[in-house]
Amino acid sequence: MIGVKIGVIGTGQFARSFIGLWQLHPDVEEVYATDLIPERAEEHRQRYNLAGTFSDVDELLASDVDSVAIMTQRWTHGELALRALEAGKNVYSAVPMAIAAEEIEAIVAKVEETGLIYMMGETSYYNPAVVWARGKIAAGELGRVFYSEGDYVHDMENGFYAAYQYSGGDDWKKTASYPPMLYPTHAIGGVLGALPTHATSVSCIGIVDDRGDGVFDKNVSLWANEFSNMSALFELADGGAMRTNEFRRVGYWNGHESRFRFYGTESVMEQTGHGATWSVKTPGEDYAKGETLDISDLFYTHDHQLPEDFGDVDPALMQSFASGTAKVHDRSRLPVEFEGAHNGHEGSHHFLADDFVRAVTGKTQPPVNAWTAARFTLPGVVAYESAKQGGTRLPIPDFGDGPEKPSW
Repeated sequence: MIGVKIGVIGTGQFARSFIGLWQLHPDVEEVYATDLIPERAEEHRQRYNLAGTFSDVDELLASDVDSVAIMTQRWTHGELALRALEAGKNVYSAVPMAIAAEEIEAIVAKVEETGLIYMMGETSYYNPAVVWARGKIAAGELGRVFYSEGDYVHDMENGFYAAYQYSGGDDWKKTASYPPMLYPTHAIGGVLGALPTHATSVSCIGIVDDRGDGVFDKNVSLWANEFSNMSALFELADGGAMRTNEFRRVGYWNGHESRFRFYGTESVMEQTGHGATWSVKTPGEDYAKGETLDISDLFYTHDHQLPEDFGDVDPALMQSFASGTAKVHDRSRLPVEFEGAHNGHEGSHHFLADDFVRAVTGKTQPPVNAWTAARFTLPGVVAYESAKQGGTRLPIPDFGDGPEKPSW
């Protein structure tokens, strides 16, 4: 079998996590790179022994590379994904899928038309709490899940200033004001990655920033955005409700940036920044009595070795680039070559890197395919519009279930 040839677009700090893993994958033949800053692409070629570099995206898309991995600024993903699909390339995209409903709809339509593989690399799909909840909900152990919560709590001072300065140059404040609800998938994707449903409407409140440092300043922001914190309440297709928070100004750091809670008629799972509990009804005479179990240990991923080639990453961001594997993760499906390789985002990187290669080689849409990615992303796009309208409840379009999830 001829291996996958992947062209990586964008060689910033995050790209190297997946470049290294794809270089190890037995079904990947070659990895290439391109970047707006050619020196960065060349540095990656030398460091990771890549097959080569391309001068720009056009040259990459004209090559015989069969797959493209988009690791660029978050507001550029939609356009690049469409260009790659139109060029006949399979696509792996960092989150979010896109920042406009029209781009999201176009990507889904292009995948339907071409049959090409599209995958969004949403880390929360393999977040230990979500893996646990997905299994318990599928088994019916929570009963009817009527309410769920997902948060992405990431203060700007927790490494984000440094990250935007690294990628944005002198005008970094223009893009550091990126609207929080346009980066919704770490929260929404975790809830909907466990529940077999989707969002149908939303009301969102945006909190106007008052720091006064030029970030989240309407007059500076590329999007004229002034919201640093946002909270949204979603109606779900199964009759339940979901609440998500996207916080960028919050006096909290150490712990789970993404955390989730699922409230069912039979049991409840609640995750905090540092732990998690599972409250279960005791069947029998008195349903008022029950037991609360500490399940924090199942989600623990801190046993890891920091990768040596991430010395330029702000220490506050290292949990995104380095983590171990949780007890709830099933590593038996992963390539043995991944053992001991750096991981990230609470053990998710290994699974995401393997998902894409499996999808391309097997010509099977991955778990977070175009239809699922739309359900993880579009609710946030609509939520941002709701916030700009003062919390008006707005409908959320849906493009269907897509193909059945693969067995792996």
